Amino acid sequence: MAALDLFGRRWALRILWELRAGPLGARALLARCEGLSSSVLYQRLRELASSGIIAPSADGYELTPLGTALRDALRPLDAWATTWAQEQEHNDQEPTEP
Repeated sequence: MAALDLFGRRWALRILWELRAGPLGARALLARCEGLSSSVLYQRLRELASSGIIAPSADGYELTPLGTALRDALRPLDAWATTWAQEQEHNDQEPTEP
């Protein structure tokens, strides 16, 4: 349950998602996560780092091997979410009967 508590915190999964392709600095993360405050970002970065999922690097923050395994585990969820979003868009475009 500790993992669900951590990932359920606002912005935690989004930060991990943004780090999926490689390291990013705090400014880049703030730019990619519109609405995220710097105080919340730094709090989440500390929590994710203390959990061993990310680590500071020369280029900002990056996924650790544990974080990379988590990224790989989230890929099926991303595929499902893409399908779901497409279905929602399709349903929104269908004409409704009067």
